[in-house]
Amino acid sequence: MGKLFGSSGIRGLANIDLTPQLACKVASAVATHAKAKKAVVARDTRVSGDMLEDALISGLVSCGTEVLLAGMVPTPTLAYATKAFGTDVGFMLTASHNPPQYNGIKVFSSDSLSYTDDGQDAVEKIVADGHFALVDWRELGKTRPVDAGQSYMQMAQKAVTLKQKWRVVVDPGCGATFSMAPALLKAIGCKLTALNAQPDGHFPARKSEPTVESLHDLARVVKTLGADIGIAFDGDGDRVAFVDEKGAFVNFDRCLAAYAAYALKLSGGGVIITNVEASMCVETMAQKYGGKVVRTRVGDIYISEAIKREGAIFGGEPCGAWVHPRLHFCPDGLLSAALFLAALEAEGKNVSAFIAQVPEYITLRKNIFCKNEQKYEVVQKVGEALKAAFPTYIDFSTVDGTRLSLKNGWLLVRASGTEPLIRLTVEGEFLAAAKDIIGKATQVIRDNT
Repeated sequence: MGKLFGSSGIRGLANIDLTPQLACKVASAVATHAKAKKAVVARDTRVSGDMLEDALISGLVSCGTEVLLAGMVPTPTLAYATKAFGTDVGFMLTASHNPPQYNGIKVFSSDSLSYTDDGQDAVEKIVADGHFALVDWRELGKTRPVDAGQSYMQMAQKAVTLKQKWRVVVDPGCGATFSMAPALLKAIGCKLTALNAQPDGHFPARKSEPTVESLHDLARVVKTLGADIGIAFDGDGDRVAFVDEKGAFVNFDRCLAAYAAYALKLSGGGVIITNVEASMCVETMAQKYGGKVVRTRVGDIYISEAIKREGAIFGGEPCGAWVHPRLHFCPDGLLSAALFLAALEAEGKNVSAFIAQVPEYITLRKNIFCKNEQKYEVVQKVGEALKAAFPTYIDFSTVDGTRLSLKNGWLLVRASGTEPLIRLTVEGEFLAAAKDIIGKATQVIRDNT
């Protein structure tokens, strides 16, 4: 059996990679591992959600677990419900920002944190062995519906209070935030226009990933209506993207850095978590407010795990997945949208002015061919050669690939997970610096392949 869990749960093509049989086994394995008495289950709008949900529930009930049915809600709502309803585990059926033919299973522990590597490995072993803690027929679990949305809304409204009536255009993209995003934004006092706010697991209006390419309609409507901001979510609501008052897409890295700086200013310093691929503008902004940045492997699980471990005040990835640990440990697009508006209001700035305080650096990327059987070894051994090529480097990390921080930029070397390639990412303060770094690094990698 190949590895089931990736950097964001289990994910694959519905009814091909992720079948009802597998969903049932995973649920039974988690119930067995966690000795779960109570679980909460939810799904996004994908067509395959009902099918997989039924199988998942069967696996839990067979192990004597009581199952709370949250229905169709965003991932952060499910994660918060895991904590709010005092359950042992939570399950979200979603493939997040992936196309409609995909689905997935995200597993959360009782404190709203995604299952980390140790938990995942234990579950995978139970699935492989087939040793499930099945109960006698008289002890089978029961199911009952719960209103996870109400519990989440109460938390979010308590966390965010707005004085200004922001003119917002929201685009749930037919995903899991179709109902809750407009409801929350209205509840905190926004004047709202909604696009694609109906559930449709085919994602007919746009891709489920909110990118500059997929949000042309949102940008146009913001500009036409003269709105203050456009807000878009991915398929399950753990990511958010913004469009400014001019109808321009807001760069993910700079947005993350701007909000991190605000969070540090509010708390008087602290630790910020981001991944190895994020721009160094996060450090630039954090240093202004006495903050320290800790970088992790790519994947929201690793962000959340590091936030808990380091006692960080905030963390996120430059894809719009932000974690607010004082409330829960799951990336939360809805909460991030509301808190972002609160930050704008507190600073007395519109979106473009809030982002303008963050420097914009130059990012360059290159793919270098390398045989699959060699690529991971090359990434490991290239570190010493890179240190020799950049003797004045500031920091060296192998937390995810090989990363060197330099005085005028940084470079990251990672093996592609799917292709015979080594991926090189470089950032420089200026274009000349970025070109110089990528040129030297490319030569080092080629010399070692």
